[in-house]
Amino acid sequence: MQRLYFVKITTDPHLMGTTVIFTGFDEERYMKLATVEEMRFLDRSAMEKLGISEEILMENAALASIRVLQREIGISGKKFVVFCGSGNNGGDGLAVARLIHSNGGMVKIFLTGDRKKYRGAAKTNLDIISRLPVLVIDLRATADARKDVMHCDAVIDAIFGTGLDREVKGLAADVIGLVNACRHKVISLDIPSGVNGNTGEIMGAAVKADYTVTFGLPKIGNILYPGHELCGKLFVTHISFPPSFYASDDLKVEINGYVALPPRPAEAYKGSMGDVLFIAGAANYYGAPYFAAMSFMKSGGGYARLAAPQSIISTMAKKGREIVYLPQEETAAGSIALKNKQQLLTAANGVDLVVIGPGLSLQEETARLVKELISKIKIPLLIDGDGLTALASDPSILQKRKAQTILTPHLGEMARLTGKSAAEISKNKITILQETAKKLKAAIVLKGAHSLIGLPDGRVYVNLSGNAGMATAGSGDVLTGCIAAMCGMGLTPGEATRKGVFLHGYAGDLAAHKKGADGITARDIMEFLPQAMKNDRAGNIEAEYFAPPVI
Repeated sequence: MQRLYFVKITTDPHLMGTTVIFTGFDEERYMKLATVEEMRFLDRSAMEKLGISEEILMENAALASIRVLQREIGISGKKFVVFCGSGNNGGDGLAVARLIHSNGGMVKIFLTGDRKKYRGAAKTNLDIISRLPVLVIDLRATADARKDVMHCDAVIDAIFGTGLDREVKGLAADVIGLVNACRHKVISLDIPSGVNGNTGEIMGAAVKADYTVTFGLPKIGNILYPGHELCGKLFVTHISFPPSFYASDDLKVEINGYVALPPRPAEAYKGSMGDVLFIAGAANYYGAPYFAAMSFMKSGGGYARLAAPQSIISTMAKKGREIVYLPQEETAAGSIALKNKQQLLTAANGVDLVVIGPGLSLQEETARLVKELISKIKIPLLIDGDGLTALASDPSILQKRKAQTILTPHLGEMARLTGKSAAEISKNKITILQETAKKLKAAIVLKGAHSLIGLPDGRVYVNLSGNAGMATAGSGDVLTGCIAAMCGMGLTPGEATRKGVFLHGYAGDLAAHKKGADGITARDIMEFLPQAMKNDRAGNIEAEYFAPPVI
């Protein structure tokens, strides 16, 4: 997992000048994320309300970057190439180049844009560096920089900032290709050039950095894939913003921070740890209902009732003897028949949560049953898998529900729920998730690399646990059971969803660490859920995920 670091700048009278402290995932165990527009607003507010000049903000960004460079690579006696665009990101690069020079490094600057376009603090830094014995070259072709790039110790990427909204072409694309081919360490300022700051998209071409220092707050593009993968080790500096700025309630997107597990009472009994009804399964779909119900118990849930077609129960019962089975009459195709509706509603009245969907099949009669149950069930409801497909024909039925609802779609299911294409959602995940969660009055997990949890009030949490090996059949059913267990323990649906998504990803990471990411199965993820819970209660997760080393 890529770790996220803070860089705090402080001045200690007992030390020479300014020093930088690298701290962990933050003292509050959460971190807000900003859109490009929100970051610009924070910059303006710092300048206009607090009187912090643009030059100070740029200098603080450069100071943090230089300390990361010092820590990770070293500066004195080493050679650096800095590529600077003509915007503020280029100004950051010029400030970094000046500090490299002042710290004993050898630096050469290549301007990829017109120097006449420099304004404000960026121009100030260009004017300063031009008075120093540092080469500043207007780059016309990558061939003019190739020799320096191939013989340096590190490259500083300050070509484009977070506001890039067009395809990278021409000289800039050629420079990015040169940087990516150089095999030297690369540090990007704010975001790797070519990555969209709001979406993480690659805008034609993008730098693959070893380190990225992002300023103020991480931008969404720093955290969402594919941009996140290009950041390398990601550092954050608040560039002297006060907490009221970087922890503002107006910022609705944040990293999925730590949610504490409720204590497990000494006098707990199975009913007190969650009584959940799973409506799941069909002929030839044995795994999904089993993994959902069994993962609920592996995550600390108390009582799992599984309503499934009677013909598949004997097979599942051989593996899941701890589950209580409710045999259901079947359609000709072996799915749960509509005639079970009243029996299922009665069963739902006696539990804490109903899960509907894993492995139900797409049979028309069963899909009708799903929609009628959704409209009638009066308690919290989690809808997954085939339940989401059935719901997609009329998602508006959720708007009439009084109890809370949790949805766990992957990208294709989200497309069906919203009527938008998968490509459209991929380009605008956050906004579409916020709109859909509000419209459907549901907590929604948009599953994928760095799954997103959207709540009806507009908050979105980006989850950092998990790995590519979890892209395997049944993994989503394990997630469903884990979220259900968190509800059963007493967390609110929003908290339960966040905690379940994190623990599911963490169990997958434990499985991958033990067995390798290639070939881990849903069963492997499920079997590591108790260890994930144990580590969480012992506080052992924080060191790996939320508290990198303090330097």
